[in-house]
Amino acid sequence: MQFKFLFFALLITSTTLHAQWDPTKKCYIDGGTNDCLSNTILTALPFLRISPDARSGAMGDAGVSLTADPAAMHHNAARLAFAEEDLGLSITYSPWLRNLGIDDIFLLYLSGFKKLDDNQALGLAVRYFSLGTIEFTDANGNDQGTGRPNEFEINLGYSRKLSPVLSASLSAKFVYSNLATGQFVGTSQISAARSFGADLGLFYRNKLGQSGRRNYLNAGLAITNVGSKVTYVKGVVKDFIPTNLAIGATYEMNFDDFNSLSITGEINKLLVPTPIQPSDSAYDANHNSYADYREKPLFEGILGCFNDAPGGFSAELQALMYNVALEYWYDKQFAVRAGYFHENSLKGDRKYLTLGLGLKYNIFGMNLSYLVPTTNNRSPLANTLRFTLFFDFTNRNKNKSTPAEN
Repeated sequence: MQFKFLFFALLITSTTLHAQWDPTKKCYIDGGTNDCLSNTILTALPFLRISPDARSGAMGDAGVSLTADPAAMHHNAARLAFAEEDLGLSITYSPWLRNLGIDDIFLLYLSGFKKLDDNQALGLAVRYFSLGTIEFTDANGNDQGTGRPNEFEINLGYSRKLSPVLSASLSAKFVYSNLATGQFVGTSQISAARSFGADLGLFYRNKLGQSGRRNYLNAGLAITNVGSKVTYVKGVVKDFIPTNLAIGATYEMNFDDFNSLSITGEINKLLVPTPIQPSDSAYDANHNSYADYREKPLFEGILGCFNDAPGGFSAELQALMYNVALEYWYDKQFAVRAGYFHENSLKGDRKYLTLGLGLKYNIFGMNLSYLVPTTNNRSPLANTLRFTLFFDFTNRNKNKSTPAEN
């Protein structure tokens, strides 16, 4: 499907002109209506934050503390050191923004891992995001031709057990974003954006109970997309990519040889500066026409994001995103999943339920997820589907004691 795309503002900017901070309401308010205004944290390359697999997609996008699967490369590669399979591969396809009537935008995700031994694993993932066919116009509506914008990420990771219950991972990635190469913003020509980055992860998995059937407690922590800032136009201030901190835990209960239930909770926070409205005196203190928060160096922006929100600590809490989910397995072959994602109404207002199913037979399996918004506003993510096919190649000499982990 083709749709008009006016590319005069690739740079992230705010359009709020008459906003001021209200310490009582703990938000920026509209000077005319006194209503709270959204202060969403925006970044470049937002496709990096899309949960690409159907398993996590059915579990409220949680994934930092789940048992190992090939898609761990997105959430927390440290999970791979605890994989019971010797080799795992998966492919996920997700049509994107279908609720807006757009039929040519999609996300494709290929991922896999290989155990080197009982303590080490290598992982590889490739993410491709197609934005379909776009008709470019200038600020006056004149035809500037068509293009097929796309973005991709290549991610290579290494995971190793530090002890029988703890593992760590380090991943390196390259990201490429071609949105409108050759087009112009004013007199400046647009080029592709490139970024090099890294992911860091920790994963804890321990048996609970001294005898009989054992349950498991998982915990995970991951800092993802720590990478160079990007711009599409030379000579313009660069923007942060979506560096993210995820902390979560999963409790896995094995009732008998056939039934297991996992409960997952997770908290996410973007490690980028909080936007400041143009009407705020701190927006451009050096008077160079660029927002000061956008000009911060990479690590200053990451380390300072915990105390830079107007309104202090209570405003920082608004930036947290919450995920909760359940995963039920029957006979290691059939899974039912459900989850919920919550984001503050002033930080994007994404609130949705997720549902999904999983099937596994021998080395082959498939997962499906479906997204249901819970807000009254029309959501572009409504009815989003994700389809995953996966293959697990297990060393049959190993004694499996836990449910299928995909």
